[in-house]
Amino acid sequence: MEVVEEHIVPPDIAPVRLSDYIHQVFETLPSRKGGKKAIQRGAVQVDGERATTALWVKPGMHIVLLELHLTPPKPFPVPVSVLYEDDFLAVVHKPPGLPVSGNHYRTLVNALVGQLQPSPLSDALPWGMPVHRLDAPTSGPVVIAKTRSAQVKLGKAFEEREVQKIYQAVVCGRTSDEGRIEAPLDGKAALTTFRKLEEYRSLNCAWLSWLELRLHTGRTHQIRRHLAHLGTPILGDEAYTPEDKPLLHKKGLFLSAVSIVFDHPCEQGKVKVEAPPPEKFRAMMERSERLFLRKNK
Repeated sequence: MEVVEEHIVPPDIAPVRLSDYIHQVFETLPSRKGGKKAIQRGAVQVDGERATTALWVKPGMHIVLLELHLTPPKPFPVPVSVLYEDDFLAVVHKPPGLPVSGNHYRTLVNALVGQLQPSPLSDALPWGMPVHRLDAPTSGPVVIAKTRSAQVKLGKAFEEREVQKIYQAVVCGRTSDEGRIEAPLDGKAALTTFRKLEEYRSLNCAWLSWLELRLHTGRTHQIRRHLAHLGTPILGDEAYTPEDKPLLHKKGLFLSAVSIVFDHPCEQGKVKVEAPPPEKFRAMMERSERLFLRKNK
């Protein structure tokens, strides 16, 4: 283990829990959430002892942030499209059905081994680190940090919702041309806006609607839950589709991120990456229309 940052608590500190404090004094931790995670994984020591989130900060404490020697990812041989790459970061296209990371072999992190160019910079990470997540069934661009400075700044940008993401989905049912879904999720405010791109007739759903969606908050499974709340669940969404609606899940979840825009963390300018939705979106819509017309001749 090596020391990343260290801090001596000043004498005039007001009572505060360690989990609410360390992100304010360590540049490497972009948010309270990041600080709490660092404590939980054992990367924070106070006066030579492993810290806990329940610890209260006191004057004179010596707080150390450590770089834990994590186990390198095990290569998972699946090709991943690299949409953008420089010395600081990359944006890759995550295939559907692949978790971003976790205690699994079949993850995006493992799949990226050998597929990104190593960063030549002094604060290069040992391997590419995702700075946000997409649900395993969802495809689309994922931002990968290649240096520690990019990781910190990108993490803060995502935490403060400074990153613009656009999604597309095919849903079971007919929607308005555009709309807002503001149903609270997990007791917290949540907002999703959408506009309809196309609609087709369907034997199973009466209508299929192809939507473009934007998240204005970041609740768990927000798009999926909001669309189910609207009465138009996403095709293939086994978790949030009511029992009286068809799943059509053999083709997977019909939800994909199609665009991401953010300020470059270490250089001037923005990074904008677009990725087309899966071909199955168009195929499903046109097949549905053909079957409907054939049945109703």
